[in-house]
Amino acid sequence: MARNPERRAALLDAAIEVLADEGARGLTFRAVDSRAGVPTGTSSNYFTDRDHLLSQVADRIFVRLTPDPDSMDTAMRPEPSRELVVELMRWLARRMAAERTCYLGLFELRLEATRRPELRSQLTSVLRADLDQNVRFHLDSGLPGDGDTVRLLYFALTGLLLDHLTVPGLLSDGDLDDLIETVVTRIVPRS
Repeated sequence: MARNPERRAALLDAAIEVLADEGARGLTFRAVDSRAGVPTGTSSNYFTDRDHLLSQVADRIFVRLTPDPDSMDTAMRPEPSRELVVELMRWLARRMAAERTCYLGLFELRLEATRRPELRSQLTSVLRADLDQNVRFHLDSGLPGDGDTVRLLYFALTGLLLDHLTVPGLLSDGDLDDLIETVVTRIVPRS
């Protein structure tokens, strides 16, 4: 198994692009190699099989979607309040839209996980850890609401982003911002 971490990351990024553009059925070693611009057979030196590639893609998506600590520190400067939650949710939606390929790749992985028990287990673990981390962050930051508040916000934003990113024009950026404010106002208690 090859050990070049930069090449591995480039192959995984190419796999995310293939997944977002062509779906899980289009995700082959040949397609990844072609998208990455490497010789045919390169990705098979890094991933034992397609299932291994899919599971590694899930991990790479979350690496790319995780904000850097400095931007989080900046976002958290205002006092904890419902208004801050609105701004954080809007910020998150903008970040996901900016990483549209990653987020579409994640949607494809979710669909593929319904047919692949090993991927389902691994993706469930990754998503559960992400949700748990979001709950801890929210509570530790003193933002209003409890764990159920965070879970409701998470699932509401996931649904909004699904439509926003997969059906362009259904929601304008302004509609998305307004709906986020409505969701937060109805779910998050005043601090």
